[in-house]
Amino acid sequence: MCSYVMKLSELLKLVDGVVLVGNDERNIDDIEIEKVAASDLMSDVLALPEPGSLLVTGLATPQCVRTAAVVGTPVVLVVRNRDIMPETKIAAETSGVILCVTKKGMYEVCGLLYEAGLKGAFMERD
Repeated sequence: MCSYVMKLSELLKLVDGVVLVGNDERNIDDIEIEKVAASDLMSDVLALPEPGSLLVTGLATPQCVRTAAVVGTPVVLVVRNRDIMPETKIAAETSGVILCVTKKGMYEVCGLLYEAGLKGAFMERD
């Protein structure tokens, strides 16, 4: 499969996602996503950082945003239409991470993004 880069605005349209925090600071048409990490275990995200990738998670806590900021992930997409805690929105605002949400489940979101040509972020290392 060829490497494909998708604008965040296209990605959100594909997964029926909306931006909750971060649309004011940066234009979502300017952000490009090439790799996707999907995990509810933030220890996995910390162990295999992929700066510049999208984090898809079912966690709606500030820890997912803080973890994304530590590893250089600019966008977090929370799946399953979770209620986002106010603390999570504050963490996104202070860290500069774009926080998005979709009603779709993780399996469906990952399938759509894979089908669109995006690569997985947790690839085996040599």
